[in-house]
Amino acid sequence: MVHSKLQLEVLRLYKELLRAAAAKPGFQNNVRTEFKKQATLKRTDTLRIEYSLRMGRRKLDMIKDPNVSGMGSFVDTK
Repeated sequence: MVHSKLQLEVLRLYKELLRAAAAKPGFQNNVRTEFKKQATLKRTDTLRIEYSLRMGRRKLDMIKDPNVSGMGSFVDTK
């Protein structure tokens, strides 16, 4: 199967996030959950995918920061 450049970029970010999260407990589960949630996006919705990539890169920088020890998340009560 041939992947587009955008798909390869998403896969690369996923791998980087999992590697960075391995050093901190609880982060890998958060990364997996977020990617599963975002997997429902249509492949043609490139603007939304690119936005999610930018947010993922910011989260990667946050995880790599040695001063960060935990990650909070908001819970939707609906």
